[in-house]
Amino acid sequence: MSEVEAIAANRANWDDRAEVHVRSRMYDVDAFLGDPQAVSSVVRNDLAVLAAHLPEGGIVGRSLLHLQCHIGTDTVSWARLGAVEVHGLDLSPNSLRHAARIAAADGRDIGWVEGDARFASSVIERHFDVVVTSAGTIVWLPELTAWARSIRDLLAPGGVFLVRDDHPILGALDFTPWEITDDYLSGGGVRTYSDSGTYTEDSSGTITHTTNHEWRHDLGEVVGALVGAGLVIEALVELPYMDWRPFDELVPCPQGWTLPEGKPRIPLNFAVVARRPLS
Repeated sequence: MSEVEAIAANRANWDDRAEVHVRSRMYDVDAFLGDPQAVSSVVRNDLAVLAAHLPEGGIVGRSLLHLQCHIGTDTVSWARLGAVEVHGLDLSPNSLRHAARIAAADGRDIGWVEGDARFASSVIERHFDVVVTSAGTIVWLPELTAWARSIRDLLAPGGVFLVRDDHPILGALDFTPWEITDDYLSGGGVRTYSDSGTYTEDSSGTITHTTNHEWRHDLGEVVGALVGAGLVIEALVELPYMDWRPFDELVPCPQGWTLPEGKPRIPLNFAVVARRPLS
């Protein structure tokens, strides 16, 4: 299968997922819209990493682009926190359809753009103070070189980028500790599998387009791509929590899910903060 065909299959899969996710208890769109002060746990976790790299006043008044925004609850959350001129980009038109509906119900004027995150700068002709992507995103991208260059081009001089995502070691563990079953290092090619469910509750059998294509990206590739694009790394952290529960051993914690006491201490998330130089 070609890369173009793999991306098209993923788009169809995420169009299906959007229908399931927008009705799920995990996203709980009605409760989110019912509480104008609500901010998604994903964005709270993102901001906990990003805050130290923002100027006085934090995200308030800063223009922001959210890459791979899905149904937009995280994007709307950034707007609720005070970000301005907010845009969300996603590969899935059905995800964006729901995102636009959710934003309109919240009274938010958010720009929604359909496109591949690797080439976002070719479909968005402006700069942003902040660009973010998080929680299950980069595994869907075949490579990160074009992605990093696009991020650099979208950032205003002095602007800051955050990626926070599942730690790549979990892919090597097939999200089932404690045995290595797959590559950790990048470059091994596409991973293709079939799944009729998704990560929200009671979803088995709800997905029509069941084929998924993923690509491994180790931390060296993530950092190397950003540095190669001309960005300056300000932080690299490995975190002991996740935004979702991919295996039963995880227990609740303030950030989402973590391993219980007594288990080996391995990273479950990572985050990189990078900045575009002023010149």
